[in-house]
Amino acid sequence: MARLSPLHRVAFLALLWGALVTPAFADPVEIEVSGVEGDARANVEQALALPTGLVTEGKVDRLWLDRFAVQAREKATDAVKPFGYYRAEASSSVEPRGGGEYLLKVHVELKSPVTVSEVSVLLDGAGAGQEALKRMVREFPLRKGGVLLQPQYENAKSRLRSRALDLGYLDADFSRHEIRISPDLTSARINLVFNTGAQYFFDDATIEGAPQYPDPFLRRYLSFHRGEVFSYAKLGETQLNFTNAERFQQVLVTPEKEKAKDFHVPVVVQLTPAPRVTIRPGFGFGTDTGIRFSVGYRDLDLFRAGHDLNAKLYLSESLQGVAVQYLIPSPRDIRTNTTFQLNLQREDVTAYMSRLIALEAARNRSLGRGTLGTAYLRLQQENFTVGSQNSGSRLVLPGLRYTQERFDSMTRPTNGFRYSLEARGTHPFLGSDTGLVQGIVQGLTIIPLPWRLGLRVRGMAAGSLLSEPLSEVPPSLRFFAGGDQSVRGYSYKSLGPRDDTGQVVGGRNLLVGSLEIERALFKNWGVSLFFDAGNAFNDPGYIRLKEGAGIGAHYYSPVGAINLAVARRVNDEQRAYYIHVSVGFEL
Repeated sequence: MARLSPLHRVAFLALLWGALVTPAFADPVEIEVSGVEGDARANVEQALALPTGLVTEGKVDRLWLDRFAVQAREKATDAVKPFGYYRAEASSSVEPRGGGEYLLKVHVELKSPVTVSEVSVLLDGAGAGQEALKRMVREFPLRKGGVLLQPQYENAKSRLRSRALDLGYLDADFSRHEIRISPDLTSARINLVFNTGAQYFFDDATIEGAPQYPDPFLRRYLSFHRGEVFSYAKLGETQLNFTNAERFQQVLVTPEKEKAKDFHVPVVVQLTPAPRVTIRPGFGFGTDTGIRFSVGYRDLDLFRAGHDLNAKLYLSESLQGVAVQYLIPSPRDIRTNTTFQLNLQREDVTAYMSRLIALEAARNRSLGRGTLGTAYLRLQQENFTVGSQNSGSRLVLPGLRYTQERFDSMTRPTNGFRYSLEARGTHPFLGSDTGLVQGIVQGLTIIPLPWRLGLRVRGMAAGSLLSEPLSEVPPSLRFFAGGDQSVRGYSYKSLGPRDDTGQVVGGRNLLVGSLEIERALFKNWGVSLFFDAGNAFNDPGYIRLKEGAGIGAHYYSPVGAINLAVARRVNDEQRAYYIHVSVGFEL
């Protein structure tokens, strides 16, 4: 957490304003189009783009402009033909404005459009009986009596061809595609014959270039099996699976259609392995943790069986520790695995100080695209100081977690969602010092809006049933609010119920929500406005939500987002500004 002085406030707003405002320079030739609207107008304006050289160093070649004005009539009438206006007429004129500037006026008189008098769309070939293709023919957008719209015509052809390709008809094409317009330019007949050709299937896949990995291990990354209908989407998914594995420097997935036998296409996957062992230092900063330093060690092929050993030493102002994870992949698929993890950590934040040793075994199972189910068992010993209390806790904690996510990008998502449901609990008969049951629900939705805007809605709710007083529960299982991913305007874990001395000690329950609207700027930037609310509490009938609001700036790099937020508390006696910095796309 950091407070922003008045001088820094002014400087930050000035920089933000400078990023939003760019100078505009007037063009010495303005083109004014009249008589046509909508997509047809946009097409005319695009057709009337000034040729290179007509304006040189701000000076207009008047003779060239006059010639272009004459040419603009034909350009304008040609530009409205795709929208059915084959009898349109256009006029143009050039008006000097003084100071070397000119106004080129182009008026289009559309007249009556061409209407469709007959539509014939036929399917031929092995896929003529495919219901998906037959439905697209029935829903062909151009109908008898309607206006001849060539963009719709071409789009419908493209979608039919793409759908056939998805169904494995790799040779599909139009054996006949014609529009016959009547001599008087008033009506048109559409005649299409779509020949699907034969349907293709996947043959065996050959994987080359990574002999150190067992073949069954590598084949988990394939998204297809021999005999399945051929699909380029499946090839793309396979490419992505190998690339995201972080085990290969280069991945090339090639279908060999020319070698197909009986319409079965063999596939070759060529791999260039990445180094088996890596050591990666890391350095960063976040207002929740302060300055961060880490060193990671990873072995991607332990025992030459594809087992993954990942160890990390991390140091920051508030959190220090070591985490070691051993992952055993499953032959079932790439997201199903068994993990064993050891954590040793010390955390010292505003509300508490804790020292924790934890050993966890987990079984993760893929339940479909973007869906993961996890069952885990955690053994932990935690010694802690919360408020004026010094204590320790031993827990044997089993739990279940269900997660589903769909995002269009993990570095700069503009559409998608993620949610997780978790239940965990323990009892003294398992060997724990206390008994409890907890449920946690988290969610994030990103909704694209017009004008390069996006709405991000984030929420989290959690509740506990305890057999002992809260003082017997360690901080790792209590709930706190405040911080970059909670309620901005408040420091990390600074919100929650207080003890008799006024110190935050955490609560049984948690409720946090956030609304943020972001405007994309340029290629890699964005600015946003946000409102956060939430708190930790013990009594559901008495919840005091804390609120924060502010503005954010975001830079999207290939490795994730760098987020800067300036927040202020709402309806709070302390009205100071706070800066929050975080790196990466987080829930």
